[in-house]
Amino acid sequence: MSNRHLGRIIAMQTLYQIDFRNPFHLDYEQFKNETVLKNIKKIVDKNIKLFAPGIDEKNFIKNIIVGVIKNLIEIDKKITKYAPEWPLNKITNIDRNVLRIGIYELYYDKSIPAKVAINEAIELAKTFGGSSSGKFVNGVLGSIYKNFEKKFSVITNEAKPDVMGGHPTERQSHE
Repeated sequence: MSNRHLGRIIAMQTLYQIDFRNPFHLDYEQFKNETVLKNIKKIVDKNIKLFAPGIDEKNFIKNIIVGVIKNLIEIDKKITKYAPEWPLNKITNIDRNVLRIGIYELYYDKSIPAKVAINEAIELAKTFGGSSSGKFVNGVLGSIYKNFEKKFSVITNEAKPDVMGGHPTERQSHE
């Protein structure tokens, strides 16, 4: 198992725990609160210690968690748009957070090839979700990817489109 795959598992577990404690109320401003930040750091450190002692990708994990929380409103809008039959509160916590990671990597992290982001999310869903989670995540992220293809003539693993403009940490949705 690669360090990055393991990092995504830790990020998903952490987002799951945060979401479980405070569903639908992840807020970047709240995340800046020193107490909240310390609690999240404790969750991350505990998950790393339990599941990935010695992992080299701690910044990768942190970037996913911060990136998802910082862009949560836009990410959740995309889930709602591309899974219209499934209100957010009806999507399981695991599937919701796997989708959040996948959408974060597709839209906000240009260092991750689109197909890698999709495949990693599908694997997380298959491993941690229900029997149809992999298909569900594949369907939602596949629809997003097809939308990219309509907007941009060619998408390759070497050059994922900058669909949001600007630096990945400063992007805002244009949808």
